[in-house]
Amino acid sequence: MSLSSELKRDVLRWGAPEVHAWLVSIGFERYAQLLADEHSIDGKTLLLLSEDDLREKPLQLNNLGDIKRLGFEIAQLRSRYNGFHVNPKSPSEDVLLCVDYEKTTDVQVAGKTVPIKTIDTAIVTNDELADTLSACGDVHGIHLISREELIRSVELAIAFIYCLGSLLITAFVMVIVHDRVPDMKTYPPLPDIVLDNLPLIPWAFDMAEMIGLVLCTIWGCVLLFHKHRVVVARRMFSMVGSVFLLRCITMLITSLSVPGVHLECRAKSYGSLKEKFWQAYLIWSRFGMSIQGVRSCGDYMFSGHTTTITLLNHFITEYTPASWTQLHTLTWVLNLFGIFFILAGHEHYSIDVFIAFYISSRMFLYYHAYAYNHANLTATDDRMRLWFPLGWFFEAGSKGKVINEYEFPISFPKFRKRSTEERPSSAERKELEMMKEPKNNNTSDNTHQHTNGTTKPRHRKGQRKE
Repeated sequence: MSLSSELKRDVLRWGAPEVHAWLVSIGFERYAQLLADEHSIDGKTLLLLSEDDLREKPLQLNNLGDIKRLGFEIAQLRSRYNGFHVNPKSPSEDVLLCVDYEKTTDVQVAGKTVPIKTIDTAIVTNDELADTLSACGDVHGIHLISREELIRSVELAIAFIYCLGSLLITAFVMVIVHDRVPDMKTYPPLPDIVLDNLPLIPWAFDMAEMIGLVLCTIWGCVLLFHKHRVVVARRMFSMVGSVFLLRCITMLITSLSVPGVHLECRAKSYGSLKEKFWQAYLIWSRFGMSIQGVRSCGDYMFSGHTTTITLLNHFITEYTPASWTQLHTLTWVLNLFGIFFILAGHEHYSIDVFIAFYISSRMFLYYHAYAYNHANLTATDDRMRLWFPLGWFFEAGSKGKVINEYEFPISFPKFRKRSTEERPSSAERKELEMMKEPKNNNTSDNTHQHTNGTTKPRHRKGQRKE
């Protein structure tokens, strides 16, 4: 059936057959039966459909291009129908109001109460708006924040805590395995093709850590100015935490012999549980770096330095434009040289470095492959939440691949130069200056101007002359 011009204009009168005909007319006949016949989508329901409805159950359209195009057609239909103003996601539901206000707190300093003024932020709803504004005092600004941004911020905080906790657990496991280091006389270094043929360079391991600092600085700048820094940082924290938790397991299961006779490594017990936690905190706070004075033994399988350098390289290449080939070449060269210096310092077996590079790079690729196809994977297989629990939690509702755009993390006020036409004339400037001059009503009432330019007091009736 075809739609008449009158019926086209009155979408609210559409039934499922009219929706079926409309889908066929715009080239989506393959979805006409699914939407109109199986799910009884009428005109009102059609105007309420969003891209999430098309992507998720029970519709589950798997073609991203079709989802976007059909969503665009529905939005165009909604905008043309002026008698039915509807938004599938109401702004009142998806947007929160944030009020920045001045807050005074009394602080005791040297026995005296000193008021300290700070700027605080309150998230309010429409019902609480009047009460909040009246209680806030001096309001410095009002802005909107979407629920999605708020949720992303909470997920970032959870990922950050997860990463810090994982690194702290790793430091504690390093303290435990130090007590289990095999005796070098009983268990000499294992045969290693690379270490047996690569001469020892005493300063090589420190150079590997310096390479790690260079990559960390580059990545810090990229992350700071990235437009989607919250999403990128969340992915970084979740991946780093997961990889180092896996390293805890491999270190704890098997204790390898010391890889080089030049290393002064022997079993060392840190005594009580409190002392072990304190030593773990020292390792954690110094990022486990030898240039910071950290000396650990037994944490060989797999190399944490290789993991860090490899992840930094992958993050820089992934979240910078593909046209930045010189930067990508530089980071890969630094990655490879860092691995070489780790082996040249004879701090790890070559199998430690190889497994670290493989696990770090595969974890990065697997996580991003899941994040970029989260909607399709979870729609077709419910077991994904068991296979990728962190990805399922952190990437729920994520838009997948982000565009590598950059901006200043802090917005600056915009100043506009006043044009010549907008500048006031001389008469207007003179009038403005007269308005700015302080006016003293008593002086103007009690004095009068003489021709010689002098003033003389003028008295009112009933006012005693002094």
